[in-house]
Amino acid sequence: MPPPTTPPRPPALQISIVVPALNEAAGIAATLAALAPLRAAGHEVLVVDGGSSDGTPALCAGLADAVLAGPRGRARQMNAGAARAHGAVLLFLHADTRLPAGAADAVQRAVAGGAPWGRFDVHIEGRPRLLRVVAASMNLRSRWTGIATGDQAIFVQRAAFQAVGGFADQPLMEDIELSRRLRRVGAPACLRERVHTSGRRWEQRGVWRTIWLMWRLRWRYWRGASPEALAQAYR
Repeated sequence: MPPPTTPPRPPALQISIVVPALNEAAGIAATLAALAPLRAAGHEVLVVDGGSSDGTPALCAGLADAVLAGPRGRARQMNAGAARAHGAVLLFLHADTRLPAGAADAVQRAVAGGAPWGRFDVHIEGRPRLLRVVAASMNLRSRWTGIATGDQAIFVQRAAFQAVGGFADQPLMEDIELSRRLRRVGAPACLRERVHTSGRRWEQRGVWRTIWLMWRLRWRYWRGASPEALAQAYR
């Protein structure tokens, strides 16, 4: 009989990776399997399901430290995951996004260097070549403005996340709002390492149409439009 295995000891600076999910059966297993080395190193992976009807939670069994049932809505799901997380650093990862090799080391270096929060550069996967331009623009704009999007895998020290009240309870632009709040705490670490995220949103709607839609919604948000009205326009 083999000796019993013991769970890995959490590293000195444990990262809790929170993955909000809703009907992600097509790719959630691959996303979580890619996080296995981080779990083996003692970091934590939490999936928060928002009421999937396609069996997503069952596909996460054994691939995450916990699979939680949360209220529908990405902001609410991520807040629910953060409330259950144990790590000193929270990293919010979309279900269709993969972290780069060495992601944990990069985050730990940024935090050790004094950054209260940060994000990665992003590469958008898909056939249209214009997606490369979209990604480059997102990365450059983020460096100029200190605003990050959820596609860039935002990470934040737990103390800073709690200090700003977590994600605002709103159906859209929760990542933009969190960035605005966190900028008052400190500037973000803009990591050059790239996460790879799916370009399905752009491909389904059309790249130019999606660019125009997102710019218009962000402009309306900065002008004071309600997130509820923007979410309706987005849908």
